[in-house]
Amino acid sequence: MKKYIRQAKRFLTVDVWRITPKDVSPLGYLLVSIVKKLTLAVKFFFTKGTGDSAAALTYSTLLAIVPISAVVFAVARGFGFSKYIEEWFRNALSGQSQAAEIIIGFVNSYLVHAQSGVILGVGLLFMLWTVLRLTRTIEQTFNAIWQVKHERTLFRTVTDYLAMVFLMPILIVLISGISIFMTASVDRAQGYMLLAPMLQTGLKVMPFFVMSCVFIGLYIFMPNTKVKVSAAVAPGILAGVAMQVLQLFYVHGQLLLSSYNAIYGSFAALPLFMLWVQISWTICLFGAQLCYTNQNSEEFAFMANPEEISHRYRLLMSAVLLSKICSRFAQGKKPYTALELKLETNIPIRVTNDLLYNLTRANLINSSVCHDNHDGDLIYQPARTLERITLGTMVDRLEALGRWDMTLDLHQQLASAQWKRLFDLRKAYLEQLRDVPIRALFPQEDAQTHGMFS
Repeated sequence: MKKYIRQAKRFLTVDVWRITPKDVSPLGYLLVSIVKKLTLAVKFFFTKGTGDSAAALTYSTLLAIVPISAVVFAVARGFGFSKYIEEWFRNALSGQSQAAEIIIGFVNSYLVHAQSGVILGVGLLFMLWTVLRLTRTIEQTFNAIWQVKHERTLFRTVTDYLAMVFLMPILIVLISGISIFMTASVDRAQGYMLLAPMLQTGLKVMPFFVMSCVFIGLYIFMPNTKVKVSAAVAPGILAGVAMQVLQLFYVHGQLLLSSYNAIYGSFAALPLFMLWVQISWTICLFGAQLCYTNQNSEEFAFMANPEEISHRYRLLMSAVLLSKICSRFAQGKKPYTALELKLETNIPIRVTNDLLYNLTRANLINSSVCHDNHDGDLIYQPARTLERITLGTMVDRLEALGRWDMTLDLHQQLASAQWKRLFDLRKAYLEQLRDVPIRALFPQEDAQTHGMFS
């Protein structure tokens, strides 16, 4: 038994990453790719603190659910859709019916007390701030999963999230209308032997379809980076199905919780609702991890953690990226994106993004949003004139990144002649490196630099 466990462990950690399309059939390689992506998703889920993020989002959701629901209900009432929204809310929390009624009661009370004088303005501002705060927290969590260093600007945050909140009631009403239409169609088609079963099946499948679409949209929209639709479809469907299974479990598991309710009474709704929210966020974040690995899965090098790469190798790869950015700028061509640099150098995308972020912090390159397409990709250009970007400048600035704690008095320890000689040697070393222009490392006619990290 131990032998098989060791073999399975070796296969998942080493052997599976060495399989190429030439080694197996197309179907076999598809299965290998699925194993790779699931392995990466599980690894990152447990090593990157995603479970802790789910717990933090659960706490933020409990604080924000009443104000956010109040915003949605208020917008719906403005359009005359309040009855549909309440019905949808009860159906969405059918496994937590007691919690749903409590939340609806809180929302109605919140809206009643927010309809007079100054309370209206303060209450409205608080509701909007709560919406933005929760969605910002969700975005930061998704950005951490996607290794994105740059968040949305404040203007984009306000406009995108408020548009989402105001469109949500309309989408809910449309979904409710389609559900009502399909239910009526099923009732009218009872006499048709073929049509009635098809419509009934469609009505049963519809919640799974809607929930899957919600997760696909969330995985595409929420991270501040380009997410391919093809990479989000499978994780979105899995997350949507898992959420519906969780819902069915809670609905049919109420009998198993009867003793729990008998002990805690009405208070039992709170811990059960918290558990439901945390499991829901866990499903959501695991789907986001799977979406990330689905889009960025590579060979064994993908497993490299940027923090574990040696300082010397980081400098080498930084020089490669910076020289290509400078060469592209000198030729007057379109600036590189992170993905284009990854494809040219075969440096894993996580490492590429990390190195570009540090080069930006060191004021060696600038990043800006590309307006030639609608994907919002970041493009990178030199931050200084090309003559002033040398290998010595890059090494000096990258080594100076981070916090310098000047509270330590090291003057006496560093005042000896040996330390002075060491500083002079380092200065001479950097001066020699400053004679090497960074763009001269890889001339344009040198075609052998392509794929040097493959």
